[in-house]
Amino acid sequence: MNSIQHRVQFDFEIEFSNGGGLQGQGFRLDIEGDDISDAELVDYIVRDLRLLMVGPARILNKQILIEAHKRKDGALEHGATRYVDLSHTIEDGLVTYPGMPAAYICDYLSREASREIYAEGTQFHIGRIDMVANTGTYIDCPSHRYEHGADLSQIRAEDCADLDAIVVRIDPSVKAIDVGYFRDLELRGRAVLVHTGWDRHFATPAYADGHPFLTEDAAVWLRDCGVKLVGIDSMNIDDTRGKTRPVHSTLLGAGILIVEHLRNLAALPDEGFSFSAVPPKVKGMGTFPVRALAKIVG
Repeated sequence: MNSIQHRVQFDFEIEFSNGGGLQGQGFRLDIEGDDISDAELVDYIVRDLRLLMVGPARILNKQILIEAHKRKDGALEHGATRYVDLSHTIEDGLVTYPGMPAAYICDYLSREASREIYAEGTQFHIGRIDMVANTGTYIDCPSHRYEHGADLSQIRAEDCADLDAIVVRIDPSVKAIDVGYFRDLELRGRAVLVHTGWDRHFATPAYADGHPFLTEDAAVWLRDCGVKLVGIDSMNIDDTRGKTRPVHSTLLGAGILIVEHLRNLAALPDEGFSFSAVPPKVKGMGTFPVRALAKIVG
């Protein structure tokens, strides 16, 4: 780990939306790494000083200094929030589920073409994407498996946003993840994220070859323990060697959402964070990509 420590020195000016303002000169702040954006500094000031009704804000005379940190936690004060991205990037040509078509991303309106439409100096880009719903990191809701199950427009925000979460670590040698891995855990009302490390094979031929999966008895236990959501960083939460899908059937049949193709679960603590995987509100669809995020406080 890099032992060099950095601080940032800066002035700031803040206007309040209800009148008045605040200025500061020569502030110093411990930071991680060797840079920090003006927007991050404004967020820190607002949070640290517990300001309300903040309007326009400016950072002035910013300098990065090599100095020892003064706060034990560096740039993040105790209680500050950070986010960990758990989603794969969707790009042109991406095949998530082997055998399904690749994502096709193109221009609907290019910047060059928009110059013929708008005033001089004004241009826009409008993109177009053609993809199956099973692309990238995605969420399954009941209608993915059951004809009359809730679709993306019917699931509740509280079922996929800011869920208290737990990570269950699985040894890389294990393929069939049975109920034994989920006993003696506090599960009720939580999102259960299964960390197998299989995301290292994402978008390669190895991704579909012998991937880890949950067994039916594990799914029944998770259902009976009242979990809210189950996620996995593997190609499928079910064993795809056969034609049945008992884990999808058990969980979605109980209204428990599934998130597949997660990544970066190694960056999370075992618990003490919240998980969100919110899809767009699309009627008639049972699966769609999400931006899966973990929120860690402190």
